[in-house]
Amino acid sequence: MLALQLLCNGLATGCALGVVAVTFSLVYSTTKLFHVAHAGVFTLGGYLAWSMTTRGTPFIVALVVAVAVCAATGALIQAWLYARLERRHATHLVILIASLGTLAVMQNIIAAIYSPNILQFSLSWASEVVAGGGSVRLTVIQVLIVVASLAAYGGLMWFAHRTILGKQMRAVASNPFLAEITRLRPRRVHVYVMAIASAVVSVPGVLVPVDLGLQPYNGVTPLLTATIAMIAGGVGSVTGAFVLAVAIAELQNLSLLVIPGEWSIGITFFIFVIFMLFRPTGLFAAVR
Repeated sequence: MLALQLLCNGLATGCALGVVAVTFSLVYSTTKLFHVAHAGVFTLGGYLAWSMTTRGTPFIVALVVAVAVCAATGALIQAWLYARLERRHATHLVILIASLGTLAVMQNIIAAIYSPNILQFSLSWASEVVAGGGSVRLTVIQVLIVVASLAAYGGLMWFAHRTILGKQMRAVASNPFLAEITRLRPRRVHVYVMAIASAVVSVPGVLVPVDLGLQPYNGVTPLLTATIAMIAGGVGSVTGAFVLAVAIAELQNLSLLVIPGEWSIGITFFIFVIFMLFRPTGLFAAVR
């Protein structure tokens, strides 16, 4: 029963990490930048929702506002930081350092305002058990995380293949030079991509802390796992990033049966090394 419970918990965690991986992959495949500050946007959404719910705002309203603010934050980071650095011919390493600096600033501002202590959402409905039998339990928030994450993944897939903007994003990701000469305005598309990715990643950014609590630096580990899932799943493969994120979370959880929790992150790096040795192009390199 313990293994089954760990599998259920891993599914909820993995789906949330899958959304982080998918959105990070979307940004990277389109802009070719390692948007490390994505972890800060993920964290920001949770704190915004916590601030509003503690003041009596309905949770759904807090979620919508957090999504909107995070979308604006992502767009501003792209337009005011990355785009300006690119216009000045900054290298990708310089932009990566700028992104790391942005993440550090966001984390420290959050810590200064809210303190570095763990904060909990006071939502009684979130911990109610809605499914399970025997010693296996699924809470409302865990089910909500799974449903919302799968909906986000499916929505992004539909958007990328069925909308004009989605096709423009894929065109820019495939051939930036051709997109430029055909007047698709890649830099404007980059802003849209960053806004969409930031809005979507804020959903698990709000839901996961309802289950596990908030801390200013909590976004780093999900981003690290998401980065590994993106590379191991195949850079540019949305499906690969999502599937590998779920698989990694499940393996991390199941590893608790045989090793202490503080060592479970080692499983992630072990998987990464194995994939890089035997499948450097990723598991789903051809899937989009």
